[in-house]
Amino acid sequence: MNPRPAAGGSGSHRSGAGRAAAIGGTTGAGLRGRPATSGRAAAADRLVRADRSRTFPPLPARTGTGGPSAESWWGSAWLDALETTALDSARLARGRTYARDGHVDTINVTPGRIVATVRGSRPRPYSAEIRIGTLTDEEWSGLLDAIAAEPAQLAALLAKKLPRALAEEEVRLLPGPGDLVPRCSCPDHGRPCKHAAALCFQVARLLDADPFVLLLMRGRGERELLDELSRRNAGHTARETRAHPLAALVPPGGNTVPGAAEAATAPTGSGDPGPVRETRPAAGTASPGSPAPRGVLAREALGDRPRPPLPPPLPVPPHPGRPPALPDADGLPFDPAVLEFLAADAAARAHACVSAAGPRGLGGPAVPGPYPALPPWEDAIRLAATAHPTAGLTSTTRALYRDLAAATGRTPTDVARSVAAWRQGGAEGLFLLHTPWNPPAGDFDRARSALLAADLPALRPHHNHLTHPRGGIQLRFGHDNRWYPYESEPGAEDWWPTGPADPDPVGALTTLLAR
Repeated sequence: MNPRPAAGGSGSHRSGAGRAAAIGGTTGAGLRGRPATSGRAAAADRLVRADRSRTFPPLPARTGTGGPSAESWWGSAWLDALETTALDSARLARGRTYARDGHVDTINVTPGRIVATVRGSRPRPYSAEIRIGTLTDEEWSGLLDAIAAEPAQLAALLAKKLPRALAEEEVRLLPGPGDLVPRCSCPDHGRPCKHAAALCFQVARLLDADPFVLLLMRGRGERELLDELSRRNAGHTARETRAHPLAALVPPGGNTVPGAAEAATAPTGSGDPGPVRETRPAAGTASPGSPAPRGVLAREALGDRPRPPLPPPLPVPPHPGRPPALPDADGLPFDPAVLEFLAADAAARAHACVSAAGPRGLGGPAVPGPYPALPPWEDAIRLAATAHPTAGLTSTTRALYRDLAAATGRTPTDVARSVAAWRQGGAEGLFLLHTPWNPPAGDFDRARSALLAADLPALRPHHNHLTHPRGGIQLRFGHDNRWYPYESEPGAEDWWPTGPADPDPVGALTTLLAR
């Protein structure tokens, strides 16, 4: 484990508070005076960026060894581009096996780039990447005009089919030989290596299911394309209407408006214009001066419709899932091991919260979560204690404590002592490490008599501590009515949490003396 998860946890709280402060500041004075359009433009830009990135979960492994790797003609064309570029058919065969056996993890597709982690023979996976050229704005304009002019092509795309006529346009959508540029973090310099080849085979399956993935690789997202096609279709319809004005004068019943043809074809020169006839709008149509008919709000039209009940929530799994292992690579802006640990911790916390809510948690009253909100220092100690649950000091834990101490302004000894206190009793154990308190009369007062009756050493009380006057042993009484054993070198006030907490002072002291 890389020695940074605790610092990462601490930093996450600080960054969250910083973001909250920044948001609070900008929503007050910072955003005053800005034009409203800038906010709308920023929101639209965020939507476009989100539309231009799609993440697909790992595809299930395929059973059997035969059968084609792609089911659609455009998926097969994608693989043809791969196979005509490959220099080694053995690597392709190995990549096909990796893809079939489910070695390719989550796939992310953005314009010009497909990235995934691929698990090979080593414990940590490799980062595979495929590059492909994007279309220029002029090429997109021509392609969108071609789709808007042929409604059948748009209908095929909406049905998740790629029309051959569209792929055979002057703008080339499907890659050809040499258009796919593979990269991988593995030491194999094959072109492509088996990991990049496995990614290509899985991308073919994504293309089978949705050709909009191909359009995204070429530079545009699905929502973005459909919005642009809607605008172009409206413009195309308006141009056709202007090009055929007589068609607009024919009412829905099919009879021409009296005088419309004569008025439209009357000469405009200096000659005799002929008899002038009054043109009247057809029945049921609005006159030019009358207001347009009002629409119906969607909530009024659909509000009274019966809604089916929501499906029941899925059952809570018995154990939280583990995040996929991330590859090691140079130049990453994060530590893969730290990110894996934080993801695993988030999954464990979410699982505990869902389990605490129970099957009726959805839609029911709010249930307090099992993880209270912690200050950054306490949460950092929690992360460090759970990252390495063993009590031994290793080179990894020492480095972890050094990094956490540097990030929080403490000493490595303070960090190690606090981690031991957290392992002993969680947040209460960490509280007792630094803070004495005065317990009420009762269990604390009866503890000394119980120790003497068990023929154990007499301990002197001070606040919530019971301390041996000569030996380095101590019991601390917590708010949870448990006793926390501590020990120190004789003659020194250097107390360290030792052993588990116990609700019985006799049991806690007996365990401490037996060490």
